[in-house]
Amino acid sequence: MLGLSIPLIIIGATIALSWPLGRYMRWAMDARSSSSPTDNSTGRFDSVAVAVLGKAASKGQTWKEYCVSMLVFNVLMFVVVFTILTTQQWLPLNPDGKENLEASLAFNTAASFTSNTNLQHYSGEVSMSYLSQLGALMWLQFVSAATGLAAVTALCRGLSGRTDMGNFYRDVWRATGLVLLPLAFVLASLLVLLGTPMTLDGAAVATTLEGATQTIARGPVAAFVTIKQLGTNGGGFFGPNSTHPLENPNFYTNVLTNMAIILIPMATVWMFGWITNRIKHAAVVFGVMLLLYAVFVGSAATLESQPTHAFAQLPVEADMNLEGKELRFGTTAGALWAVSTTSTSNGSVNAMHDSLNPLTGLFPMAGMWLNVIFGGVGVGLINMFLFVITAVFLAGMMVGRTPEYLGRKVEAREMKLAILALLSHPLFILGGTAIFASSSWGLDALNNPGSHGLSEIIYEFSSAAANNGSGFEGLGDNTVPWNIATGVVMLLGRFIPIIAPLAIVGSMAAKRTTPESAGTFRVDTPTFGVVLLGTVLIVGALLFLPIAVLGPIAEFLTVS
Repeated sequence: MLGLSIPLIIIGATIALSWPLGRYMRWAMDARSSSSPTDNSTGRFDSVAVAVLGKAASKGQTWKEYCVSMLVFNVLMFVVVFTILTTQQWLPLNPDGKENLEASLAFNTAASFTSNTNLQHYSGEVSMSYLSQLGALMWLQFVSAATGLAAVTALCRGLSGRTDMGNFYRDVWRATGLVLLPLAFVLASLLVLLGTPMTLDGAAVATTLEGATQTIARGPVAAFVTIKQLGTNGGGFFGPNSTHPLENPNFYTNVLTNMAIILIPMATVWMFGWITNRIKHAAVVFGVMLLLYAVFVGSAATLESQPTHAFAQLPVEADMNLEGKELRFGTTAGALWAVSTTSTSNGSVNAMHDSLNPLTGLFPMAGMWLNVIFGGVGVGLINMFLFVITAVFLAGMMVGRTPEYLGRKVEAREMKLAILALLSHPLFILGGTAIFASSSWGLDALNNPGSHGLSEIIYEFSSAAANNGSGFEGLGDNTVPWNIATGVVMLLGRFIPIIAPLAIVGSMAAKRTTPESAGTFRVDTPTFGVVLLGTVLIVGALLFLPIAVLGPIAEFLTVS
């Protein structure tokens, strides 16, 4: 009973915090007046961005201009970080003498952090200088999360009927300075008080009780861990990620960082409701997300309470699966984190996912396949918007009425864009899996045979396409083919599902508003919640059930 109470406390407390944070984020991201872009309650803060960037940060943008600005900004980020990673041995803040990263690994890492994925084919304490950790990777953890928050704010503005989507550079400035930095400062302070290291000194050298010499990697860990969780980034300062005692020292840091993973994604839904003035509709969307999340958490915790099959032929008694677990936290905390991190495209881990029981491992995969259970900062709600549009369209077709969403018609152009974005996700996962599962690129990297080995490949491409970053780490993925393939998938999987929804909203915002009538299909009722849930599950099952059967389900049937 105690084990189940901890997830309930964590989820309940985060829901309670998400409501006021959502209202604050609405002010931070969309405080405005009709007179000028900076004549509002955030005007003084905005004026700094305008002073630095000039007209680029002062004028309103259409959806096309917004997307162009986003792409230009992200290309520049990629180039800067790639340069730092490939020249770090000649740059400052490198007290331990880390060498430059190999080109394909630098490409993968720059793509990973630019796309808010943080898939790591390296071990941070082994490969990265402090400048790379702070000036490249941690910086990207802020601005890539801010990019997602800016994009969803533009989406909300469009859905509220504005053709002026705002200004991308100003929105990133607000997201970073008014949302992410204040939250990060509070959480980092708490983590330092609870024992997480924060120093720019090099590795510590200690002498053990046996007289041996031990080198202990350390660094500005608290700052890095804070934004990796709040920004749904997930990349660890150390290779073992949140299982490492210097990233996650104790029970209290585990609770705080788990809450941080899901806090902003939850608050984003309420921000959407406040900006569009459709708080009841936001509550329905939140309810669908929460139901899926709760079912996934409960199922994963129950399945992981069974002993691992590896003990079946051994004289070992175990009531639960302790393989790959950090024993300071236990199996329930591991299952909760596994679902939280893959339901929000975070990707950090406090247990090894490759050691999860077969059916338990299915739920992190399913979270990435659906990619709408709260999701990453901003982009989770954007992905759910695609399913909302699809659900509205299907409901309209079933009753023989032109589909409408928030007073505007959903027509062929909007559905083509929605289908493009929805189908790109399984294309990247299934296409990549097919190529690597049938070639030496994938087979030579496997640590396990059969269906579990296939699951390792499936998981890696699911993680890349969903911008998640976690992995079944039995896979030897630091090779040129894996680095290039997953790097490309991460970039495409990041920007196609952002650009297509903004194009949909731009098209809808230009249409005349249709007054609601008795025949209007309301989107703020439990009926719509059922339709939306059914759309998510049916589309998800049609796209991914076959590989679920070939991977984790086949493994379960084999070992049972």
